[in-house]
Amino acid sequence: RVLHGSARDRVRKNKMTNLTSLTIAAARDGLKKKQFSALELTDAYLAAIEKARVLNAYVVETPEKARDMAKASDARLASGDAGALEGIPLGIKDLFATEGVHTQACSHILDGFKPQYESTVSANLWRDGAVMLGKLNMDEFAMGSSNETSYYGNVINPWKRKGSNAALVPGGSSGGSAAAVAAHICAGATATDTGGSIRQPAAFTGTVGIKPTYGRCSRWGIVAFASSLDQAGPITRDVRDCAIMLKSMASVDPKDTTSVDIPVPDYEAAIGRPIKGLRVGIPKEYRVDGMPAEIDALWQKGAQWLKEQGAEIVEISLPHTKYALPAYYIVAPAEASSNLARYDGVRYGLRVPGDDIVDMYEQSRAAGFGREVQRRILIGTYVLSAGYYDAYYVRAQKVRSLIKRDFDEAWNKVDVVLTPATPSPAFAPGEITDPVQMYLNDIFTVTVNMAGLPGIAVPAGLSADGLPLGLQLIGKPFGEETLFQAAAAIEQVAGGYTAPQWW
Repeated sequence: RVLHGSARDRVRKNKMTNLTSLTIAAARDGLKKKQFSALELTDAYLAAIEKARVLNAYVVETPEKARDMAKASDARLASGDAGALEGIPLGIKDLFATEGVHTQACSHILDGFKPQYESTVSANLWRDGAVMLGKLNMDEFAMGSSNETSYYGNVINPWKRKGSNAALVPGGSSGGSAAAVAAHICAGATATDTGGSIRQPAAFTGTVGIKPTYGRCSRWGIVAFASSLDQAGPITRDVRDCAIMLKSMASVDPKDTTSVDIPVPDYEAAIGRPIKGLRVGIPKEYRVDGMPAEIDALWQKGAQWLKEQGAEIVEISLPHTKYALPAYYIVAPAEASSNLARYDGVRYGLRVPGDDIVDMYEQSRAAGFGREVQRRILIGTYVLSAGYYDAYYVRAQKVRSLIKRDFDEAWNKVDVVLTPATPSPAFAPGEITDPVQMYLNDIFTVTVNMAGLPGIAVPAGLSADGLPLGLQLIGKPFGEETLFQAAAAIEQVAGGYTAPQWW
């Protein structure tokens, strides 16, 4: 049968769309069975990215690099030398150093910076055969919960409220990563989480995101925000894909002394394991004042789903939870103020001429850092200053120890903890202007970073407005396998959520 021009285009278009709708696991199987090539898969994603530019998810697209990497993947697939992620097209958050490619943490101060080295996490992905589609938008220096602080403008969430055409935020700081995964313009994405920056955007976009245990992934080559809290992790379409990606991302690294030398398990093997007998903790302190009824209902529903599959639900207490957010907003800005002191306009990035060197520093930093970054540097410098260090920073670190102790005691009674991921569904850009109200978006997620624990966000339902809502599971240190096992049990009942394509 001869296909005429328009019909042929239609078939080609359907094939492209079908390719971008595959999960990482399905694409991996299709590539192995030679149902399509890595180059065809990459081209389908590049075409999808071009169509979805209205979302502003990518700050830099790297089509030539992607095609070269895909061709190399096809050669390895043909010779039977395929890696674990061979030919899988990924997006990379702009916080990860990518050799010779724009890496600016979405800040003006790093204007024109292209590193001559590769972050350990992205190097691990390329070692396993993944393909880079480009760099993803994010809050400047990962400071934000809505992706509105990016120098490159805010990302648009692919989801919209029922019956409304108004734009919504994708969450932050990994907003570009979450939006790109939800919009099927990458198969999966790297992200980072300092206080909720993987789990909150995953919850806002109906995707799955895991923040691994502190030290599970190397921080080397990732632009630092708060070094004792930052951790890299994946955002993907489902729990299995998350497990596949984390297996490649995680490693010990002599270049990061905080990375931990513990073997990386086969996380994917945990998917589908029965959860009979699993003890699930419900912390009473997470029932916060003014929590929307639909968030509370979702939480109870999640607990019920786990119970129906044989898990035991245990009420627990994490008494220092209420101090977590204020303590976090002392520790994180303090570390940021120290880490961001290196951006001075001297060796790389933006330089604004001044009358003398001090003036040049001041002009460069004033022009280069956005308002939220300036706010956090000022808070951090204040809490570290003479006379305030003991009153704020030392005290916050003591609170942090107490938060960790709460969890340590909880682990005697439970295997995982179930909480909401966010206090609300996605909101509109400009809707939250008060910084403190914006910081409250992280109320359920910061404890995990303060205690160095792993946490996963999994989509569990839709709000009354038809927007995704997520649940969070918190695990013991290096207990990621149990998180994947429990998250897959929730996913099995809740099903997946696909954003409607309107662009």
